[in-house]
Amino acid sequence: MRRRDFVGGIFGSVVTSHPFAARAQQVAMPVVAFLHSQLPDTNADRLRPFRRGLQDTGYVDGQNVKVEYYSAEGRPDRLRTLAADLVRRPVAVIAGNTVAMLAAKTATMTIPIVFYTGGDPVEAGLVASLNRPGGNVTGVSFFGSVLGAKRLELLRQLVPKAATIAMLANPSPDAEEELRDVQAAAQAMGQQLIILNASDERDIETAFATFAQRGAGALFAGSGAFMVNHRERLVALAARHALPASYAQRESVQAGGLMSYGPSFPEALRQVGVYAGRILKGESPTQMPVTRPTKFEFMINLRTAKTLGLEIPPTLLALADEVIE
Repeated sequence: MRRRDFVGGIFGSVVTSHPFAARAQQVAMPVVAFLHSQLPDTNADRLRPFRRGLQDTGYVDGQNVKVEYYSAEGRPDRLRTLAADLVRRPVAVIAGNTVAMLAAKTATMTIPIVFYTGGDPVEAGLVASLNRPGGNVTGVSFFGSVLGAKRLELLRQLVPKAATIAMLANPSPDAEEELRDVQAAAQAMGQQLIILNASDERDIETAFATFAQRGAGALFAGSGAFMVNHRERLVALAARHALPASYAQRESVQAGGLMSYGPSFPEALRQVGVYAGRILKGESPTQMPVTRPTKFEFMINLRTAKTLGLEIPPTLLALADEVIE
């Protein structure tokens, strides 16, 4: 087992007096709402590192802060109603993923909002700039979408004979930049792609059937909350169709997927918790630069490789942060 931490700089922040901070401070037991667009079955995966980040700043759920989880249950149209309810209460801080925080931003210009996103938060409309977000919104961008070219390159090294690689994407603000990145990389490499979108389980089933019919030799699973929620189904279908697959999150490899490369999702959520805690302590999101994760991981599942009849090149094994044997 090998582990490597890629350490990058974390932007600093400035403590100022601000109405956002005053709102967060005036509640004896502040409520931090975690609002998410997708299914609630992975909420424990998200909330554990988020609570750990809050605890790192001195806030313990149930003691001096209350963390509440809200899910749109895979129906993004419910987000505006959920966000409006949180604003009416009101809560001290709202945190969550891209689509949910866009709804929260529409609902309030005063309650602090802390997002996490795999795309460009400026392009998504969350903030005005990374260094000076402005308004009541800041957060963590792990720019998982711009790692698409690297993931595609690693997948090609694992399956160099795959003439066609399938890409399954979820149409969301997080996915657009990744799609462009992967398409550009594939064109530069001369790699043929089959790209299909999926928004529910039926789409996933249909996409895999199409990939099989068109002779895909490997699968590039897009990043984002949808893929996280459906990781076990994706892994099962990839196994059924004998497709070597690349994922953005380590959890997919732990579930039986072949490989993953990307930022540490738990670490990104811990940083969201840290930012929420800093706001509760009095900092203003206006002057808290968008931060980035400091840890990236490359994982390989040797058991899955053996099942697929793949021999992993020693050079790739040497690069892996973790190998499941």
